[in-house]
This record gives sequence, C-alpha cells and structure tokens, in this order.
Amino acid sequence: MDYLLKLLPAMLKGTGMTLLIFAITLVLSLPLGLLVSLLRVSRNRVVAKIIEIYCWIMRGTPLLLQLMFVYYGLPVISPSLTMPAFPCAIIAFVLNYTAYFVEIFRGGIESIERGQLEAADVLGLTRYQTMRRIVLPQAFKRVLPSLGNEVITLVKDTALVYTISIHELLRVTQIAATRDFRSEAFIVAGLIYLLLTFVCTRLQKRVEDKFAYYR
Repeated sequence: MDYLLKLLPAMLKGTGMTLLIFAITLVLSLPLGLLVSLLRVSRNRVVAKIIEIYCWIMRGTPLLLQLMFVYYGLPVISPSLTMPAFPCAIIAFVLNYTAYFVEIFRGGIESIERGQLEAADVLGLTRYQTMRRIVLPQAFKRVLPSLGNEVITLVKDTALVYTISIHELLRVTQIAATRDFRSEAFIVAGLIYLLLTFVCTRLQKRVEDKFAYYR
C-alpha cells in the first residue's frame, strides 16, 4: 500500500495529461466532424469526393502510424514543420477522430427518410432550414450510440502518445514498473482507465435517455 501511495501523485499527473488530450481532441474533432460531414453530403461532388478520400485515408491507416508521421515524418519533409510532442499528438488525434465523426454524422444524416426532405421543400424551407430544424436533430439522436463508442475508444487511444514520450498515464506507469521491477502500477493504471470509461459510459447513457423522446 505504501508503494501505491508513493506512485499515486505521478499517476494522477499522468491521468491529467490523458484527460487533457482526450478533452482537446473531443472539443475540436466533434464540431469539425459535424461541419465536414455537411460537406461530405453536399451537392458539390468535387468537395464530397475530397472529403471521402480524406476519411478513407484517416480511417484506413493506424492512428499510431499517423502520430508517428506527424511527429517524425513532417520534420523530414521540412525542418520548419518540426513541433513539440504535445501539438503533434493533438493534430494527429483531431485529424483521425474528425474522420470517424464525419462518417458517423454522414450515416445519421443519410438515414433521414427522403419523404421528410420533400415535405420540408413543399413547406418552403430552405436547405439550411431543413438541415438545422429537421435533419440534424434527428440525425444526432440516431448517432448517439456510435458517438459514445468513439468517445470511449478515444479514452483508451490516448495511451498511444507514450510512443512520442508524452508523460500520460501509460508512460508514467511503464516508467514506474521498469524502474521498480513491480507490476502493481499496471493494475492501478487499468483501474483508472476502467473508471474513466465507466464515467463516459454513464454520461452516454444519460445523454441517450435525454434524447429518447419516444420512451
């Protein structure tokens, strides 16, 4: 117990870094995902195709590879693109998760029955009004479970930044375990991740219940 209490301050500090990366990624990628999804379903085929290719690349390659490319690859292309580890992590995570959110929102938007769009057109609503008042509220409700799953995945994916020496929870745990030749730190780290995902799961359930109009 004394050993765990000794480790706790460093692990809590690492958890703080994990939560910071999680929060910034979520705050940036969610609205970006929504905005880019509107371009993805736009009538401009060139723009829609460009977004489709972007999503294909970001979803088709590992997040770890993208993280390595931003941190190690960009400076090779141009020394002026060299950045500290933290901004590199944020850029890679936001680009990756934006692509996933784009496809989630796109699926929700395209799931709305065409009859509703035709009815809105008959009523004289503009495309913007139809999207804001009819399509997006229903689409958001339908994609909540998928969004929640991605948020939970993001909590765990933050562990990948240990590869570029950011002192988040997993890296702090690994350093302690290697230094002291003890495994208790991994158990504590696992419990912290479980706690974080539990909180996200409960918040997801509350949001879903709030939007469950027909229960």
